[in-house]
Amino acid sequence: MSLGHNGVPFWMNCPNFRENVLEVMRQPLEDGAVTISRAAVSVTFPSRFMLAAAMNPCPCGYFGDPTRECHCTPPMIQRYVSKISGPLLDRIDIHIEVPAVKYKELRAPSSAEDPLPSGSGVIAARDRQLERFEARKRLTRTRR
Repeated sequence: MSLGHNGVPFWMNCPNFRENVLEVMRQPLEDGAVTISRAAVSVTFPSRFMLAAAMNPCPCGYFGDPTRECHCTPPMIQRYVSKISGPLLDRIDIHIEVPAVKYKELRAPSSAEDPLPSGSGVIAARDRQLERFEARKRLTRTRR
């Protein structure tokens, strides 16, 4: 979690993590720090980040899919979904359901503008971010 500091780590298929691992991640999500304690030493690392996570609607991934049949039983689905505890869910700010996209739709040529920014667009975005950071630094200095 500390390696994700100031970034956006992505947890793919969260319910497949062991439950004790997910529960251990709750506190660093809230505190913005990871503390590792051993016999004689305790070290704290920063871990402020914006978490992105994903999970399927059920173990097979087809629950609610109009084109494929889900073979999971209700208890299987309940057990799968309940692996993400309420307190952990409370620490995730936005929950979005994303329907499956057909492969042919992904591969089809698009008439829309290329979704990836051009090199000049990236440079302009970085310049705006640098300006915001400079403004923040000036504001912080005047408050001292």
